[in-house]
Amino acid sequence: MKRLIFILMALLSYGILRAETLKSPDGNIVLDFELDNGVPVYKVDYKGRPVIKESKLGLDLKSGKNLTDGFRLAGSETSTFDETWKPVWGEVKEIRNHYNELEVTLEQPSTDRRMIIRFRVFDDGVGFRYEFPDQPNLDYFVIKEEKTQFAMAGDHTAFWLPGDYDTQEYSTVTSKLSEIRGLMNEAITPNSSQTPFSPTGVQTALMMKTDDGLYINLHEAALVDYSCMSLDLDDKNMIFESHLTPDALGDKGYMQTPAKSPWRTIIVSDDARDILASKMTLNLNEPCVYEDTSWIKPTKYIGVWWEMITGKSTWAYTDLPHVKLDLVDYSRLTPNGRHAANTEHVKEYIDFAAEHGFDAVLVEGWNIGWEDWIGKSKDYVFDFITPYPDFDVEEIERYAKSKGVKMIMHHETSGSVRNYERHMEKAYQFMNDHGYDAVKSGYVGDIIPRGEHHYGQWMVNHYLYALTEAAKHKIMVNAHEAVRPTGLSRTYPNLIGNESARGTEYESFGGNNPDHTTILPFTRLIGGPMDYTPGIFETDISKLNPDNHSYVRSTLARQLALYVTMYSPLQMAADLPENYNRFLDAFQFIKDVPVDWDDSRYLEAEPGDYITVARREKGGNNWYVGSTVDENGHTARFSLDFLEPGKKYIATIYADAPDAHYKDNPQAYTIRKYIVTNKTRIVQPCAPGGGFAMSIEEATDPAALKGLKNYKP
Repeated sequence: MKRLIFILMALLSYGILRAETLKSPDGNIVLDFELDNGVPVYKVDYKGRPVIKESKLGLDLKSGKNLTDGFRLAGSETSTFDETWKPVWGEVKEIRNHYNELEVTLEQPSTDRRMIIRFRVFDDGVGFRYEFPDQPNLDYFVIKEEKTQFAMAGDHTAFWLPGDYDTQEYSTVTSKLSEIRGLMNEAITPNSSQTPFSPTGVQTALMMKTDDGLYINLHEAALVDYSCMSLDLDDKNMIFESHLTPDALGDKGYMQTPAKSPWRTIIVSDDARDILASKMTLNLNEPCVYEDTSWIKPTKYIGVWWEMITGKSTWAYTDLPHVKLDLVDYSRLTPNGRHAANTEHVKEYIDFAAEHGFDAVLVEGWNIGWEDWIGKSKDYVFDFITPYPDFDVEEIERYAKSKGVKMIMHHETSGSVRNYERHMEKAYQFMNDHGYDAVKSGYVGDIIPRGEHHYGQWMVNHYLYALTEAAKHKIMVNAHEAVRPTGLSRTYPNLIGNESARGTEYESFGGNNPDHTTILPFTRLIGGPMDYTPGIFETDISKLNPDNHSYVRSTLARQLALYVTMYSPLQMAADLPENYNRFLDAFQFIKDVPVDWDDSRYLEAEPGDYITVARREKGGNNWYVGSTVDENGHTARFSLDFLEPGKKYIATIYADAPDAHYKDNPQAYTIRKYIVTNKTRIVQPCAPGGGFAMSIEEATDPAALKGLKNYKP
């Protein structure tokens, strides 16, 4: 017996039998960790059902012994954390950050190295990361690959994008995990920069649904000084393994201790609405680093943009096939007559913004260099400070200021990041000098330095550098084609928007699938808000450009709903002013809907089918509801029990007409007003590819209720 006890104690000391269990505060999620013959292994259950089966952890290194096995347990600690914090902007006024934590310290005796794996278990999921303390035998190291596994418990339904080092601008595919390989080639559609890496590789945030009704989301949080993670599927065993974006040499990360990885996140629930409401990704990021955030302001804007996207107008001032910025004299060139960013035309947008209460106007194509900006691997492509001859910077500044409208700067880099960093300080100072406090940046095309990828460690560091340099100038950033967000907006709230997915522009490039906006909140938006640019009222693109036969796969009513369902503190009314003037009654909702909120309620949700959301305005009692549905249509049913008891409200419902359809009758809508209370139950049909929007205003004046009827389904 004594010998048996001695053997057991020896095994425990080397971590072979030692296991740790950690539960969520509500007890529904259980994390188990153990060392299996020196290999770190974890698993996750939700309400007794498997979410992640036994999965290995660790990293392969470029040289020396890998950090995947040969470990023993040096120690473990558990703790609990509970706080409530207030975001600078967001879906809610306050966010609770409540978790139980397990810190596991592992030793690798053969190398005398230490690695910490830190787990945090929330009521809505699990986050974990690797930490590498400062130590003599692990100072500098290069990651060959991270070997984090996520073993699935079945052949789940997945909502996935092809794994790619350079783009997320693919249509989401809905399929079983086992079907990914067979669908991959068709899913990889052309893009200006793309590097798919595997026949079963997919991107995060990855949304899945099990056959027994569990919703599982895999992503990462706090991506800093590390390569972006995709997932590679072993489709025989249904095991995902992390796949980091390489650099030009094929290396995955250059590390110096003390260092840490981003958090690997697993959000889980048996209710799809909980996935949308989760704040775990934000909670795994550090608090705001800025003492003064008064300059960071949610913004609703219009812009000189859609007319170029559709081909009605051009970004370029001339039709020259190529230019050299240090040689060309634009004042001697003949303009093409289709250049949209000219002073008088921009003034028309400023007038429209002022008339309808918009905060700002974005202008693209204002600066020299657009003649040969894309696909040329051109280093010196823009200087970000020199306007075309027909764009008067000083006059635009004066005119916008006189109208109470801000201007949004546009910095397209064409992937020439070295060039952008050379010019960044002057470009930001130019913005300060001319009253611009927000910039839309872009990274279209392959990256320069050549061989680097959009989602590699080098570029991840660049995006953060651009953001923090902008903060020194009190500038907000909306980065397009950048790495997908991972909750960094908590730490750096001047990251007011991102693209990083197929936005509305693709409605002019052949169209988005009708279910697109019923999936994005479950995938792309898990990491942060998207500058989706909704609000297209003229859905037949040929009416703007006879050569473009695309059409928007959405009803007009759903375009209104997206201002609620696609959360962002930066919202664009993307269509042309003349199209809004044709439908001013519907446009009223875009004018009214806020971009910052005190409360949000997810009323209905099923990925790929429908989402219905209610939000309460910042600092007020009015609510706004939006619903987006797929090509099958849907009848929304929900209660207004979130309204304050004992009060009456006026609900204005912007809905699909009975004969509306995203294909052949998208502009058919109705607008009706009703009296509602917290006891009202809404039943609202939505057309295929449609939806509805609703404003709910507190009736403080009884006279406003005259002539209105109580809502009845």
